Amino acid sequence: MSTAEQPTPARRRGRRPGGQDTRAALLEAAREVFGESGYEGATVRAIAARASVDAAMVNHWFGGKEALFAQAVLKLPFDPVQLLSDLMDGPVEELGDRIVRRFLTAWDSTEGGAFPALVRSIAGHEQAALSLKDFLIRHVLENVVRHVSPDRPELRAALCASQMVGMGMARYVAKFEPFPATGIDTLAAAVGPTLQRYLTGEID
Repeated sequence: MSTAEQPTPARRRGRRPGGQDTRAALLEAAREVFGESGYEGATVRAIAARASVDAAMVNHWFGGKEALFAQAVLKLPFDPVQLLSDLMDGPVEELGDRIVRRFLTAWDSTEGGAFPALVRSIAGHEQAALSLKDFLIRHVLENVVRHVSPDRPELRAALCASQMVGMGMARYVAKFEPFPATGIDTLAAAVGPTLQRYLTGEID
């Protein structure tokens, strides 16, 4: 049989090839699996299976489960560089309001799905808790505070974080009515002044 007459091999079905689409599929699958099972309950095999890829692709693209969690849950839906830019873009006296709006808008964009995953994971995994602290407090809030306040940036950042995490718990996890259905404008008006005091006011 000539080369021209040879049948074309059938396209293989099953797992994805290891390209950029694999990375995106793993991130999406990780958000879902971490959201359903938390950090400890989620496995690399389960995430890979959800993404229809080989489990080795997790190590290839992320280096392991912890790094994948950091990418899929802790660092999304926030882009840290863009987030800092957004928060600092405006009058200092409106910074508390902007923080509330930016965080709630980001969490709402995923219908709150990323926040319960984060809460379940940090409750049972020290590394996840440390990752959250490093991202939310040190990387974001402390950088903001150092631009607007001359003193006690660590305490001010931690106070802001406690407010934001508490608000996330009430809106997306415990779902205290009418918190989940309350508009962002209303919550920003109610909570923003408290954050503003933590950021620039007297805290002694």
